[in-house]
Parts: sequence; structure tokens; C-alpha cells
Amino acid sequence: MDLWQLLLTLAVAGSSDAFSGSQATPAILVRASQSLQRVHPGLETNSSGKPKFTKCRSPELETFSCHWTDGVHHGLQSPGSIQLFYIRRSTQEWTQEWKECPDYVSAGENSCYFNSSYTSIWIPYCIKLTSNGDTVDQKCFSVEEIVQPDPPIGLNWTLLNISLTGIHADIQVRWEPPPNADVQKGWIVLEYELQYKEVNETQWKMMDPVLSTSVPVYSLRLDKEYEVRVRSRQRNSEKYGEFSEVLFVTLPQMRPFACEEDFRFPWFLFIIFGIFGLTVTLFLFIFSKQQRKEN
Repeated sequence: MDLWQLLLTLAVAGSSDAFSGSQATPAILVRASQSLQRVHPGLETNSSGKPKFTKCRSPELETFSCHWTDGVHHGLQSPGSIQLFYIRRSTQEWTQEWKECPDYVSAGENSCYFNSSYTSIWIPYCIKLTSNGDTVDQKCFSVEEIVQPDPPIGLNWTLLNISLTGIHADIQVRWEPPPNADVQKGWIVLEYELQYKEVNETQWKMMDPVLSTSVPVYSLRLDKEYEVRVRSRQRNSEKYGEFSEVLFVTLPQMRPFACEEDFRFPWFLFIIFGIFGLTVTLFLFIFSKQQRKEN
């Protein structure tokens, strides 16, 4: 009876929110969550000793997985009895029954993996976690809201130029998109954030997000070593994925000025040319005086 009350509530909420095409609005997801909490009041204050969802994530907008704590160390007698069930809205109707997780293995321990056959975008999902038949946690979302891409790969850098003073240099950093993200066909559009810092610093400097897979970094000191990392997110999303592996940048060492001996003044030549100049000047002076006497 509780399930039918839930579905009726969701249907009324869905009609009042007037979905545009197949797109889900945050309001209907919140209302669905509240409806599930009314059906199962114990969900509103989830006991810390019970299994609980930790995250749901889609790396490429084609599959997703959900993870939870198992609660084994909090008095659960039978961890194997934990199950995940889900419902999703198809067209204008919610499915009429909860379905169990299609794959408990592929995403690791305490997880449920939904491959592309079970993944639909712009369609809201509600999932619930049960232990020994009792619902202990639940959440609602749509797949595009949980996109967190895998890290970019293949970071490398090239030297652009060195300042005239020999103190600073500019570099170009390049990388490749996550291998499982279909950016070539435009199924998902990613933007990237590059961060860098000196090796001994703790604070990362963040650059503005870009859509390209390369970005110049200016005014790096030649006498310093730097660390660079990149992460990505779906365009117009606020959730970034994990950072790439750190790229170490060691710039070529150049002396801003020559050594003191390189600037040693050529005193010997100065003396030689000085003597020669004085000799010529003296000769011209004597010659001009001789000319005046003859005249």
C-alpha cells in the first residue's frame, strides 16, 4: 500500500511540474525524495550505524555507479543482505516497481554499477538501500547531475620563450581528455582547470577553466621547479572529477648576467690604443707647428 501511495504522489508531482520533453527539474527530484521519506519516516534521520550512500557518479554520461558504507562494524549481522533497488521515470510515468541493482561487482565492493543499457540521461532516478529488508537510505538524482569525469591523461609541456633578463620563462601545457569521455562526437563537453605551484609550496594557483586541451603558463621562474595538475568537469557543471597525475616542470638554468670575468675590461687594449692615440695627436700637433713656422 505504501508503494502505491508513493507512486501516486510522484505522478501528481510530475504533472504539476510539467516536465519539458524528458528533462527532469530539481523540484520533482526533491519532491520525490520527500515522498520517499514520508513513506519511510526512518530515512529522515539515518542512523550512523546503518549502511548509507556515500556517492553516485557518472564518469562519461553513459554509465554510473553508486557506493555505500556497509555498516559491518556497527552491529549488522549479515552484510550480504544489503541490497540496492531503483526506479526511474520513463516518459511521463514512473516504473511501477522497484528493480534490484543490475551489477554488484563491476564498480567494486559495496557498490552498484549501471551500464549503458540501464543509464538514461534527463530521466530522474530514485534509489534505496535496504538491509535485511528494511530501507536504510535513499536518494534521487538524474545522471547529468552526478557527472564527474575521470582524470585527463598524457600531460606534457614545451618551452615557449625565456625573458630577456633570463629570469622568467613561459611554457605551454598540453593533455588528453579522459579516455572514456566521448568528446570527439560531442556526447559530452568538458572544460578543464589547470593548477600549478612551486614544488615546496602548499598553495596551488588556479587558472580559469578552458575548453581546449592546452593552456600557456606565464612568468615561471627559471630557478624554481613546478608541479602542474589538471582536472575536468562537464560544461556548466560545478562538480570536478579527480586530478590528473602531477607533471613536474624543471626549466633550463640560465644566468641572468654573465660572470664578473666575462665583463673584465680590456685594459691592455685600452692602454695600447691610448698610447697610439696620444702619439698620433702629438705628431699632428708638431706637424701643424712646423707648417706655421715655414709660412
